[in-house]
Amino acid sequence: MSELLALHSIRLAAGLALIVLGVLFDVLGCIGLIRMPDVYNRLQAATKCVTMGTCSILLGAALLLGGGMAIKAVVCMLFVLISNPVAAHALGRAAHRSGIRLWDGSVGDEYLDDRNRRKEE
Repeated sequence: MSELLALHSIRLAAGLALIVLGVLFDVLGCIGLIRMPDVYNRLQAATKCVTMGTCSILLGAALLLGGGMAIKAVVCMLFVLISNPVAAHALGRAAHRSGIRLWDGSVGDEYLDDRNRRKEE
């Protein structure tokens, strides 16, 4: 009986720790949206932090709830892991094609270099 209680306590602690970690990632992503200088840096900060934060929260919920809810949480995690980077790429590419300039402190524009190389070929 005490082993079952210890296992439940470990699962509870791990689930809560993952949820707290996920909330911290989401908060850092929100700070990145405010602090970053241009749309591309903001997009990168938001995408990475929100992806990690949401997946951590969902994994923590899966540990806490178990059963059918855990399966739903894992499916949602997979959806976030696939759709969030793809959406961020599409938004970044659309911003670049519409002429939104990079921050003056940016080191290089590799997308523009690739487009110019393809035009030359």
